[in-house]
Amino acid sequence: MALPELPFASIAELAPRLARRELSPVEVTEAVLARIEQYNDVLKAYITVTADSARHAARAAEAAILAGHYLGPLHGIPVAVKDLFATRGVRTTFGSPLFADWVPDFDAAAVERLKRAGAVIVGKTNLHELAFGTTSANPHFGAVRNPWQTQCHPGGSSGGSAAAVAAGLAFGALGSDTGASIRQPAACCGIVGLKPTYGLVSKFGALPLSWSMDHVGPMTRTVADAALLLQVLAGYDSRDATSVACSVPDYTAALQPDLRGLRLGVARDFFFAECDPEVVAAVEAALPVLRELGAAVEEVVLPDMAAARAAGTVILFAEAAAYHAANLRQRPQAFSDEVRALLEMGQFYTAVQYVQAQRLRRQLTAATCQALAGFDAVVMPTAPLPATPIAPEVPGHAALRPRNTLPFDFTGLPALSVPCGLTRAGLPVGLQIVGKPFAEATVLRVAYAYEQATPWHRQRPPL
Repeated sequence: MALPELPFASIAELAPRLARRELSPVEVTEAVLARIEQYNDVLKAYITVTADSARHAARAAEAAILAGHYLGPLHGIPVAVKDLFATRGVRTTFGSPLFADWVPDFDAAAVERLKRAGAVIVGKTNLHELAFGTTSANPHFGAVRNPWQTQCHPGGSSGGSAAAVAAGLAFGALGSDTGASIRQPAACCGIVGLKPTYGLVSKFGALPLSWSMDHVGPMTRTVADAALLLQVLAGYDSRDATSVACSVPDYTAALQPDLRGLRLGVARDFFFAECDPEVVAAVEAALPVLRELGAAVEEVVLPDMAAARAAGTVILFAEAAAYHAANLRQRPQAFSDEVRALLEMGQFYTAVQYVQAQRLRRQLTAATCQALAGFDAVVMPTAPLPATPIAPEVPGHAALRPRNTLPFDFTGLPALSVPCGLTRAGLPVGLQIVGKPFAEATVLRVAYAYEQATPWHRQRPPL
């Protein structure tokens, strides 16, 4: 594999070569660091690049592998961490001046798991301020730019992670998702983004936005790589009160090239409405592929997703306002006008509205699971819009972007975005695949079969 090709290899391709000592973690890490040095000033994907510690970790991984102590598929693989996760000895800003100088003395649970698996962390990625937004146009650390078209945003809030993976500045990245923040940037940047079932991956050490809707998950260039990362991230953690003690299957074992025996639902009501016509066309073109792969594809009607979106917005805004209440009162100047306004909006929701939203949440979650009972998964567009220009912001776009994703943070169901096309302007489109609780293996199987039958995961941004 030629050195210029290295940053765009998949983890699944690199891992066996590292295990066989055909490639060195040092060589792979240097290739990624060189790409970061070349493109990060343009993309603003990273807030902090940890080149020295990455080189040290790569040398340690090389020595361990040479000594016969190979840890598994992530050993020696350079990955990025959204700057929402605490990292021992490395500043963790949350994209905000409030935390610009905070250097934790501990690692978030997800970071611990990556390190134990031998991953090489190359830096902390940029994000929408305090993870509260869908463009990653951060006024404090610079607006993240989409590697497909740099005048466009990459989605958010995990925009830096998405841009880094898409542009070959990391092989995988940690993201967080409260309303859209893994899947929408994945769709905008043409990569894979997986929001696991609520409670499957520990949130310990991650800044809350909405503690009852926050999720942690992987962002990668391929579905197999997402499965490899999830294998490491998933599992019970007593430090996270919402962590669920459940068995973790072998996610890669579920990956098959066909969908024979599966029944998939197409959720048209709500999810196809208000979508850009090119987004609809790309998703419609994906449906015959799923049928050709052997799946039975039928229409499905989910419960009132407009109500789910509305109630989820109440919960998200109210919990975010509660978490940041003290800083909002004492240091209002440390927030951008945009985020301060959103938090102030959250303060206007009443306790009655919040409780009623949580009551509705239980009802709609149960009704959604009932609607899914006869299906293995359901599909729809990930985001109604492809990436749009960073500025000026078109009125209404901010509210529209999380429209198709927020209902599954609200219900806690696993949901994945996989690339399914490009617009005429060359911007990626995502297909969202949603499964039953803790059925990530099935979601990954559907995504993998579709990915392998289509060319979209092989496309590269013209950076």
